Amino acid sequence: MKAQGVSTAWGGAFLQMRTCAETLKGEKGLDIFPYFRDYRNMRRPNPLLVTRSADRFSALGAEPRLQILRLLLSAHPAGMVAGEVQEELGIPASTLSHHLEKLKQVGLVNVRRQGTFLWYSADTDALREVLSFLYEECCMRSRAVPVESVVQISRGTSS
Repeated sequence: MKAQGVSTAWGGAFLQMRTCAETLKGEKGLDIFPYFRDYRNMRRPNPLLVTRSADRFSALGAEPRLQILRLLLSAHPAGMVAGEVQEELGIPASTLSHHLEKLKQVGLVNVRRQGTFLWYSADTDALREVLSFLYEECCMRSRAVPVESVVQISRGTSS
């Protein structure tokens, strides 16, 4: 049996939930079934934003890149010369260059030349976009994480 485009396996469970909801609505006047599937009330995220965020999360998935970004944030807004980053983190120059290039490609890091030095800084607009993407998904659309806990996390200490 198919229920409004739902596969047979899920159709039975779907109909059972709908019947339960309609019964509750009829008996107690409750409207507890505002499903996305029925009402299409969830806004689709911009596909380019999803792709850009996925690329940024992927870049941050490497521990050295995450350390680099945190270090650059601590030096915000001036940033740091590549040699300072290398000295602080103890990363070989060729490896550091690779990680900085990846962070630059996904837009998490800006670079500017000043004489013979390359200055790197965290792109706070890109970070704001990533944080907004997560916030909207976890706290606004699904309410999986209470808004208060996000504020509490941001005030907490990091280890």
